[in-house]
Amino acid sequence: MKSNVVILLVLGGYFLLSGAAYIIWNALAGNEFEATGSLGLLLSAILAGFIAFFLNMVNRSQGGILLPEDHPTADIDDADPDLGHFSPWSWWPLVLGFAVALVFLGLAVGFWIIFLAIPFVLVAITGWTYEYYRGNFAR
Repeated sequence: MKSNVVILLVLGGYFLLSGAAYIIWNALAGNEFEATGSLGLLLSAILAGFIAFFLNMVNRSQGGILLPEDHPTADIDDADPDLGHFSPWSWWPLVLGFAVALVFLGLAVGFWIIFLAIPFVLVAITGWTYEYYRGNFAR
């Protein structure tokens, strides 16, 4: 977890320096304050700092133990193999992805498309949730 903290701190520092350089360069060019890029870079630095702070606090509360990925000589097989339960045969994540893409299309093009997409989202979430209760994989 320490390696993640270091990576996020470096990333936060990069975003902070990039944001400062962006603001200064924009001011030297004689342009007005450009809020989108400036605030985007600075808020990215704050977000990376928050996540690094959180991971550091979690690491401290767990006693500062080293995870397998923190060792320089670690292999990928050294980590805990039980990362979660995934269904390699499931089509519901793909259906849900298309339905959510339709929702975002509705946000971009026309709000009425969202009303057409909501039933697809609900069906996809329901199908993904209950796929283990019917068919060959019922429990």
